[in-house]
Amino acid sequence: MDVEQPSTSSKVNTTKKASVARSGSNPSSESESESASQYPDMEVAQNIHRLIMKNNGKLDLTELKKQEELGTIPKNLKETLQSKIITELENPALYRYCMTHIHDFDNDDNKDTKQKLQELEEKNKLKLQELEKAVEDAKESAGDMEVLDARFEIARFAAKSLSKDDALDAYNKILLLPKLSSGKTIDAYMEVSRVASFYNDTNACVDFTNKAMKKAADWDRRNRLRVYNALQKLSSRDIKDAAALLIECIATFSCTELCTYKDFVVYTIISNLLHLPRTELKEKIIDGPEILTLVGEIPIVSKLVNSLYDCDYKGYLHAMVDVQSILLSDRFFQPHTGYIMRELHVLGYKQFLDSYKSVTLDRMAKSFGVSPYFLDLQLSRFIAAGRLTAKIDKVGGVVETNRPDLKNAQYKDMIMKGDLLLNRIQKLGRVMDL
Repeated sequence: MDVEQPSTSSKVNTTKKASVARSGSNPSSESESESASQYPDMEVAQNIHRLIMKNNGKLDLTELKKQEELGTIPKNLKETLQSKIITELENPALYRYCMTHIHDFDNDDNKDTKQKLQELEEKNKLKLQELEKAVEDAKESAGDMEVLDARFEIARFAAKSLSKDDALDAYNKILLLPKLSSGKTIDAYMEVSRVASFYNDTNACVDFTNKAMKKAADWDRRNRLRVYNALQKLSSRDIKDAAALLIECIATFSCTELCTYKDFVVYTIISNLLHLPRTELKEKIIDGPEILTLVGEIPIVSKLVNSLYDCDYKGYLHAMVDVQSILLSDRFFQPHTGYIMRELHVLGYKQFLDSYKSVTLDRMAKSFGVSPYFLDLQLSRFIAAGRLTAKIDKVGGVVETNRPDLKNAQYKDMIMKGDLLLNRIQKLGRVMDL
């Protein structure tokens, strides 16, 4: 028979989500919190990333202090992380990983730490032997269900206290079990995907999630997998598709093992700000009931989207400066910080210029709170790249907008795409002839 326990999960009501968010907790149904493994702890991965950014000089102490005051990151970040890895996770492999990537993680190089790591390694070996023995006992005196439970216990222990390779190997043994139901297969794929994500192995993370999505049937697992898929698209800079998935999942978010609800809302706001039309931005983001419950906890991101909508361009640029540190300190956003900041600039300039046929550089610069020289440099770059349909009259100090005719633009786009299609057909024809 298939080795799966009866599922008791049910669809989480949107109203319940909002009330949980208001109380400062992460929304999650009881059955989900019981079934989803809390390890690897993705908040630990975020804190490791923040310390790496600090060591690389991309996050300075002032920015870290701001985020500590806002409650975005814990105070005494390095000491908190060291204590968490040693005391709660009991993971010497992860501690050594941090020592490799974070220069001052164990700067005193004391003997007590080394001795503690050796003791933890011995303890983990004994624990692993004990868990493996439980698997053998289940094979001899119990059934498939007990063997599966014992294997999951080993895998979750490895995800918590052992190395990445040990965890991947443990989950692979689960996936090789005979008579494994689709539900438990998906659970294993999701958990091993988190292990890969924890160690920034993006390709493996995507592979495992895609395999899980092919098997997903019940509502709860499909919903959680959409969150996994959205964050992976965010990591690979497919922000438009990620934005659509994120906004779909926000009312029923329950994937707290992957990220906090507050972080999920931030991902949703920033990604959708780049792609939603103004009217939908108002409806789905600014006035979205789930987002409104957390506005007080994310003042910087809230200021960014509201300033743009209210045409407060000076406040918008100031908010962008503060948002940059949030992007850098987040492991999903950080690789794309330059791209996102550039797109946010284009978004603000385009919205401003759409209101005018022509405007002086001085007036536009005053609206954005920057110097005309700085604005001239930025506009020139975006106009040359074809991101803004405008031209600058340097003599008159005027920016003139060129609104292309929609039909002509569609005709040119059709011609260009038609040429590309013909070229591909010709190449295919040559291959077929061979």
